[in-house]
Parts: sequence; C-alpha cells; structure tokens
Amino acid sequence: MTVEFKLLFGACAVALMSYSTTVAAQDCPRGDLDARFCDVDGDLVADTPTDPADQVNPDTLIFAYTPVEDPAVYKEAWSDFLTHLEAETGKSVVFFPVQNNAAQIEAMRSGRLHIAGFNTGSNPLAVNCAGFSPFTIMASEDGNFGYEMEIITYPGSGIESPADIEGKQMAFTSPTSNSGFKAPSAILKAEFGLEAEKNFEPVYSGKHDNSILGVANKDYAVAAIANSVMSRMIERDVITPDQVVSIYKSQTFPTTGFGTAHNLAPELKESIRNAFFNFEWEGTSLKAEFEKSNEGQFLEMNYKDFWDVIRKIDTANGVSYACE
Repeated sequence: MTVEFKLLFGACAVALMSYSTTVAAQDCPRGDLDARFCDVDGDLVADTPTDPADQVNPDTLIFAYTPVEDPAVYKEAWSDFLTHLEAETGKSVVFFPVQNNAAQIEAMRSGRLHIAGFNTGSNPLAVNCAGFSPFTIMASEDGNFGYEMEIITYPGSGIESPADIEGKQMAFTSPTSNSGFKAPSAILKAEFGLEAEKNFEPVYSGKHDNSILGVANKDYAVAAIANSVMSRMIERDVITPDQVVSIYKSQTFPTTGFGTAHNLAPELKESIRNAFFNFEWEGTSLKAEFEKSNEGQFLEMNYKDFWDVIRKIDTANGVSYACE
C-alpha cells in the first residue's frame, strides 16, 4: 500500500512566495525537508533562517494542541501553562482550537501558528512540510514516556484477535495518525496479512475519542486507538473499562511532540523552551488533565532519534509526503 499525502495551501502560498524563493535559491542540504528549508546541522529539522529579516518575533503567540479529543477540554487544560508562557516570553498567547491534523499543519506552514503539540504520526509531515521544530514530549515524573497503539472491540463482538477483522469494517482516526492508522496498518499487514480495502473495510472517525466512543457504543466493531487517550477518557468517566476489550497492544511509541515554528527569532525560541522546562506542574490545570495518563513533566528530546521508529513505520507503509 502506497500513501502520498499532499497539502494544498492555496492563498497561503502567496504570502510565502518571496521567502520560499529566497530559501530555494540557496545551495543547502535539506534531506526530506521541503525546498523552503535548510538542514545544515543534519538534525532532520529546518534550521532557523540566518537572515534576521526572515526571522519572526510576533507580539502575540498562537499555540495549538493536537486535535485528539474535544478542543474545549484542552483549552482549559492548557490555561495555566499558557499563562506561564506569557510570563516567560512577555507576549500574549492565544489557544487555537484546531479541528484536524491537516488544519494544524497548514496553520504552521502559513505562519499562523507558532507553538504546537503535533501528534506522533503528524510529526514527520509537520517537520518536513511546515518547518516544525520539536524539542520536548510529556513524560511521567520518573521519566517514562510514550503510549501504545491498541486495537479494541466491544464485549460480545465476536472479534477475539486481529485475524478476526478480515471481512469486517475497522475504524481508523485519520491517515496522518500513527496509532490511529499508520502503525496498525503496518502491523496488520506484516503480522496478520490483512490490508485495508483488500481484506477489510476501513472507515475514518476523525479523532481517537470518536473511535473509542464508537466502539464503546457499538457503532464500530473494532478500532485502532492510542491507549493514552483511552486512559484519560476512562478517568473522566466518558467510558467505563468494561465497555471495551483490547485484542492487540503494540510496542511503546513517543507521544505528542511539542515545539516551535522553525523561523522564530532565536531568543524567542529559547524563552519558549525555558517555559516548557521550568514549568511547575503541581496544582495546575495541566497536571489535573494529564496525570490521568501518568504524565507530569516535559522531557527534552530530539526528532532525529525519538521519531526514528515512526519514520520506519512510514517507510513500511510506503508513505511519501509531497508539500505543495
């Protein structure tokens, strides 16, 4: 199965034309990055522009969290952190409630998004096409991090293992999601000889909470989801554990990657990094929400190493990205 993702940004391209032409004219290494970017240091993410005129230092910073669940829940959850971010940067910060992964990537590519948490599967596309520079993930207080992809069904569905998915309908979230599409597609093909469209019918719910609720309410017979999202939904009493049955659990994957647009001014990037790493979680709205999935600190990471397994899954799925 070969999947090619193309992002079409229409009018946004006009605003970027001058900058794009300048960068494209440079003779610089870029690997898989879009022609607008350079990667001189070989870390697989876009370098900060060397010309100060191409660096951005806005009065208001826009922040968006990956749209894995209801945006309203996360606007409140991130409120204390964003207040801290304002204090650290001296700027106003606005929460942008994106509805899907493509909209979030488009917003950063067009210069309308400065700080973001992109989901695991979207990180490569955000890095290569939008100039996203991730530097941290959430972790437990003892330093453990990540989540697993689980394939779930409901009690009495007749599906007892992934092999039983053949001939049935299976819910995914979106094609850019690691646990919601990429990882289960690779695993089902490699371990069970099952391919979407060929051996079962794929449907797309849009978000992990939609897939989980769909299974719990018996709208979907089976779905691939991120178990960290399911844990938080159980903690909030959105579903009960006895409404779902797990029939497959993957290896551990890195969770949401947080970072900035590549072209922010260096001093601004540094103050944003500091805000993540000196944030005191105890007693905050962020702690209240994310302790439900055993997370309580920001752990420094780098895209090149932490996302190696995700890039390998993309390769196994025949995924290529075309940025237009």
